[in-house]
Amino acid sequence: MAVRVRPWSRPAVLRTLVSHVRLAMRLMREPGVPLITKALPLLAAFYVISPLDLVPDFVPVLGQLDDLGIILIALEVFLRSCPAAAVAFHRGAIAQSRRYAPMSPTGDFIDTEWRREE
Repeated sequence: MAVRVRPWSRPAVLRTLVSHVRLAMRLMREPGVPLITKALPLLAAFYVISPLDLVPDFVPVLGQLDDLGIILIALEVFLRSCPAAAVAFHRGAIAQSRRYAPMSPTGDFIDTEWRREE
């Protein structure tokens, strides 16, 4: 079985990046995603606006590439560390062009009725 290797194309990479950002924005609002996980994109944003960098921003190309690399890595780690059910729910919602709505509970509780015996 031969494996086909697709050539790298900028429009495909840009579409993937935009879809990842849209998904991440929805997941940041999702109550089912832990707060520690939501901190990762915020830390990446603070790194970008921080005056301390691995490569200073006044270096013509490398200064911006390290910021972009940090953002891409943080975005990928964030999406992989979110609950799989939440990611699947919001990917489906984006594919169907639905507005944001939090994921409904998946039965984490038991509905019972208490009766007092007399």
